[in-house]
Amino acid sequence: MLDPRLLRSQLDDVARRLARRGFVLDIAAFQALEDERKRLQIESERVKQKVNELSRKIGRAKASGEDATALMAEAVSLETRSGQALAAIERQDEFFLGLPNLPHASVPDGREESDNKEIRRWGEPPHFDFAPKDHVDVGAGLGMLDFEAAAKISGARFVVMRGALARLQRALIQFMLDLHTREHGYTEVYVPYLVSAASLRGTGQLPKFEEDLFALKGEQNLYLIPTAEVPVTNLVRDEIIDAESLPRKYVCHTPCFRSEAGSHGKDTRGMIRQHQFEKVELVHVVRPDESYTALEQLTAHAEAVLRRLGLAYRVVALCGGDLGFASAKTYDLEVWLPGQNRYREIASCSNFEDFQARRMQARWRNPQTGKPELVHTLNGSGLAAGRAVVAILENFQDAKGNVTVPQVLRPYMGGVETLLGD
Repeated sequence: MLDPRLLRSQLDDVARRLARRGFVLDIAAFQALEDERKRLQIESERVKQKVNELSRKIGRAKASGEDATALMAEAVSLETRSGQALAAIERQDEFFLGLPNLPHASVPDGREESDNKEIRRWGEPPHFDFAPKDHVDVGAGLGMLDFEAAAKISGARFVVMRGALARLQRALIQFMLDLHTREHGYTEVYVPYLVSAASLRGTGQLPKFEEDLFALKGEQNLYLIPTAEVPVTNLVRDEIIDAESLPRKYVCHTPCFRSEAGSHGKDTRGMIRQHQFEKVELVHVVRPDESYTALEQLTAHAEAVLRRLGLAYRVVALCGGDLGFASAKTYDLEVWLPGQNRYREIASCSNFEDFQARRMQARWRNPQTGKPELVHTLNGSGLAAGRAVVAILENFQDAKGNVTVPQVLRPYMGGVETLLGD
């Protein structure tokens, strides 16, 4: 959530910065809410004073045996007016919750994906002496990738993996967790896959993106997680963190569940866009002055996975119009997919600055001031396991339909070097 004081003091500047991401700030609506808030806030203070006076009168009346019914009725009426002031504040809070984050000054200008800026590339896409297949055909040839069985069980946008391919995904996840904990300094955490609405509000999925979530029926009002970002980042919700314990770096493997609302007809073939997939997530909680250094570090950690696997990729900085709702700056890692003859996103690394922290009231105690201040939060995929499987199937296939297992995964595969076709 944006700092309300920023809107009240620099409204035109906030509107200009939000326009960089294609968002039109309704200045008139904000000013109307602000005028209402000020008016009712003043009235609320008057009401509180009047209620206090009435409370004293009611006490004296009861003590002397007088009838206090009229006084009590007046007090109830005043408390109703006070509730109207609280409702106005809630309406303004709802307005703030609908505002996206401000893009960082270094974010490229642009409206859509084609305006994103390539930062660097690593590796050369493989050259084949045959027409490479996409992962759907490679997996079918191996007899290990089955979309029809998944559709029978659950419907579209699900997959069943069998045998060595299922083990390959497990190997990928284990490799990534080991890399990030042993070499990159992350603490591994295991978290719930079901979260409350409060947790989703904290990281920015609610209220704006409720249609993208899978909500559970029942009395508890829980949701399946769209990403480990939600439960892991909420570990610091409503906390004041000692400066000595920062930065905090968490890594977590979870399944992810997304309704993919609005993506009908997009990436319907294969595993690129699924309702359920596995991901290893990286989360940083840092001091504000260290968050952009942390973003570069986090991105490098995700890149290290692709380099160890030997997969060609590029890093792009998202333009203002392509930024996620809560992000101030995002790098996407795009891996080369021969079956599509293009780079496709496999990881997204973002700095949210204090946008999530303000929603969560996640703070640290600044030793220089002794006062609690908002932390900065970041997260990134390190990596999406399903898309990594896609990349391995397509980049390491041969003319016979076999797939070479990357060297770094073989210890996790019991020494298996090749996935053999039927």
